[in-house]
Amino acid sequence: MKIRIKVLIVGCLGFAAIVGASFVVPPASAQTEARPTPTPPVDPQDEEIRIDTEVVNILFTAQDKERRLLLGLKKEDIRILEDGKPQELIAFTRQADLPLSLAILIDTSISQERTLPEEKLAAVSFLESFMRPKQDEVAVISFTGESTLEQGMTNNLQRLRRAIDRVKFVPPAGYIGGGVMAPTPPISGTGTQVAGSTAIWDSIWVTAADVLGPAPEKTRRAIILLSDGYNTSGQKKLEEAVLAAQKAEAVIYSVGIGDNFYSGVDEGALKKISERTGGRAFFPRDERQLREAFKQIEEEMRSQYLLSYEPNNQALDGSYRKIEITLANPELAKQKVKLTHRQGYFARDEKKRK
Repeated sequence: MKIRIKVLIVGCLGFAAIVGASFVVPPASAQTEARPTPTPPVDPQDEEIRIDTEVVNILFTAQDKERRLLLGLKKEDIRILEDGKPQELIAFTRQADLPLSLAILIDTSISQERTLPEEKLAAVSFLESFMRPKQDEVAVISFTGESTLEQGMTNNLQRLRRAIDRVKFVPPAGYIGGGVMAPTPPISGTGTQVAGSTAIWDSIWVTAADVLGPAPEKTRRAIILLSDGYNTSGQKKLEEAVLAAQKAEAVIYSVGIGDNFYSGVDEGALKKISERTGGRAFFPRDERQLREAFKQIEEEMRSQYLLSYEPNNQALDGSYRKIEITLANPELAKQKVKLTHRQGYFARDEKKRK
């Protein structure tokens, strides 16, 4: 099984060869396909949390019933459970100033033909407002049935603007318009199907593993996904995309952009991929709501808490550990405060390291 990812080298500050994926690097005058390399199957034991001396770090946000962010939580207001058992907190802090490694994933499949221009404008506006060049770095990836690295991780806002500007809807061979394909498309192998399809989970998987995975330690990691949520091709499943994001400690914020001319938005899929990684899904209905969604994402990423604990279960067995953060403060519980965080992690596997 192979996930294909194209890498554009225009304005890119050196992107290492992607492990476990085949990719195409287009030279100045033409695109040349590299020889595919075998991709190993996803093994749950490959997914492990980043820990230092067996300390688990969890980012989370707190909101009241009106979805307003709460910025005054204290250590004694919450408790942490691992596999249902209480754990002792060793650190609890606000993380507004922690550096951020962010990947923006932009769906350019047929269903985004009419909405893509607004998405690009909103993404650029978000970066201009949110990004701190001395602290943050951003990558831009576009995807259909395969993913294209438009810009590797950089803190250069001009390069990011140019990368987003390059993202365009390129109709597949045989495409007439309005979602209609010619009755007899040209013979072009699987390329036509790939170009007109959407491999969301593949794109998240390879982004989490190979773009965010190598990001510097002590940084927050996040993905902003712009898509209608309908995965129509690819090799990875939603569960595998979740696991890859958890391994990279990446929070996924989904912005559900759909065209009612097609199938609208798969809200269920986007909510699932976001909530299981500690993020949130937004479903704007117009350009104003789209910009508001980006504003809310910015506020949430600047309003996170970080807690740390040493797990009682010190077995290095590669097992999955379920995490739950609950309210210890009864007054906050009465106010129906919601805590959003990733739902678990994979412990290190000592046997695999030997």
